[in-house]
Amino acid sequence: MNDRVGRPPLFGKGNVAVITGAASGIGRAAAEHFATVGMRLVLFDKNEHALAEVASGLQADVRHLAGDVTRFEDLERLRDLAVNAFGNVAVLMNNAAIGGREDDNWTGLSDWRRIIEVNLWGVVNGVHAFTGAMLLQHSRGAIINTGSKQGITNPPGFPAYNVAKSGVKTLTEQLAHGVRQKGAAVTAHLLVPGWTYTGMTHAPDGKQPPGTWTAEQVIDFMVPRVEAGDFYVICPDGAVTPELDAARTLWGATDMTENRPALSRWHPDWKKRFDDFVAKETGE
Repeated sequence: MNDRVGRPPLFGKGNVAVITGAASGIGRAAAEHFATVGMRLVLFDKNEHALAEVASGLQADVRHLAGDVTRFEDLERLRDLAVNAFGNVAVLMNNAAIGGREDDNWTGLSDWRRIIEVNLWGVVNGVHAFTGAMLLQHSRGAIINTGSKQGITNPPGFPAYNVAKSGVKTLTEQLAHGVRQKGAAVTAHLLVPGWTYTGMTHAPDGKQPPGTWTAEQVIDFMVPRVEAGDFYVICPDGAVTPELDAARTLWGATDMTENRPALSRWHPDWKKRFDDFVAKETGE
């Protein structure tokens, strides 16, 4: 039985949402969606011009602040802006991220550092800046951290990005357990987009690749799942079904328990066994 039935909505009129990475992609789609339901917004992004453009185009009570999620003091300023302007925060989306680059040759240490600083430490900083204040509100709230399927199934080719996003998964699981143990009204949720067409999507011609979801579809999927209390908000897309996601995740988790080679899904000696497993799990 869902103990959240009958509780006031998180994504309701007058509630306050703080979004990092709000100038584009999923963050922008969230801001636009939340504005349509009458939420008050505090938007954050490193791209000052794009952020101001998004904020000015919304029919909502909006504050915005340009800054860098890798700087904890910038996230503290964001928290103070939200609290001073509106008094509390109902929804925090730690969403800001940058794309990885293919690195099978283990070069580019500076890229590794930047990806982990933004994609993992940016979320750590957001959690540390806001959680204490949200707990003190004694009202319902949600912290939503944007992860990635690459942080769960760990496909080869983008190791720095995968390491950062797997860290976001672990961080958010720990956060969810911690606030639950306190009996807090604040919950934590891991948003896991599917293949989504955003500014980070690798599309050389600039066109939306077949099979991708839009950022708006991700938010449309996320909102009812978070309202229902789901922790893992794993989005499908036009190419991957929930059943296939589950099979891939399960196979990866049992690499260790079955003592298979690392990333056996992509190991030529295990390809047929993986394909047979997926066919059995998905009924295809």
